[in-house]
Order: sequence, then C-alpha cells, then structure tokens
Amino acid sequence: VTGASFVVFNGALKTSSGVLAKSSIVEDGLMVQITRETMEGLRQALRDKKDFRITCGQVDTGDVKEHVDICWVENEEKTNKG
Repeated sequence: VTGASFVVFNGALKTSSGVLAKSSIVEDGLMVQITRETMEGLRQALRDKKDFRITCGQVDTGDVKEHVDICWVENEEKTNKG
C-alpha cells in the first residue's frame, strides 16, 4: 500500500509496449501509465462512481505484482485527511 499526495494518470502507453500498465513514485505522488483503452474505462468508472482496478505488469506473463485500485468510500473518516 502506498500513500500519495497526488495521482497522475497518463493514457499514452502504447499497446505494443507489451505492458498492461506501469506505476511509479514521482516526488510525493504516483504516476500510472495506462493504455488509451484503460483510460476510457477509468473515465467511465469515475463518471459512474464505480471502483476500478488497473493491473500493472507484462502482458504475456501471468506474474502480476501490482494493482492500482481506485475505490469509492462511504466513510471518509478512515481515509487520509492530509
């Protein structure tokens, strides 16, 4: 679990790169590089206020090590107040 001050979603990752998505720490935030198709799904999930999971890692390997989860919460008291 990583806490971040901000999140940047970059929808310019090419499908031909062989990567589902990439995440990296940038300053005190998180940058998530995703494909155009994943960006469209993320935008729709945000409009619909639905949870969304981005799987990071290589396309051809079954060894997924990271997920970026965007979750809507009912009770904000349990979230980061900073």
